[in-house]
Amino acid sequence: VQLQASGGGLVQAGGSLRLSCAASGRTFNSLSMGWFRQAPGKEREFVAAITRNGYSTSYADSVNGRFTISRDNAKNAVYLQMNSLKSEDTAVYYCAAGRYSDRSGTYDYWGQGTEVTVSS
Repeated sequence: VQLQASGGGLVQAGGSLRLSCAASGRTFNSLSMGWFRQAPGKEREFVAAITRNGYSTSYADSVNGRFTISRDNAKNAVYLQMNSLKSEDTAVYYCAAGRYSDRSGTYDYWGQGTEVTVSS
């Protein structure tokens, strides 16, 4: 599975962005998907995850209620809708495919990352 993340950019605090992750390969709908992020000087952290059928989702406490993860298996895509953005959301965001969890080690496939910058 190859993953391509897009949709990052510069946005003012309080604004919104929608990240997309396009997947290639026939196994997309058999994999859970996750979003992680890494801010400058910090370790990569979990943001959100969704099961292969989309029935279950989970979020980091820091984004719960502001971000929404979704997927469209017909389009081999996963999305991250980010609302009420804060300066601390500034990071490179990565999509990943693998086993449903909040731990990066359970994801086998990673995209290249898309940068999100939130100005205050």
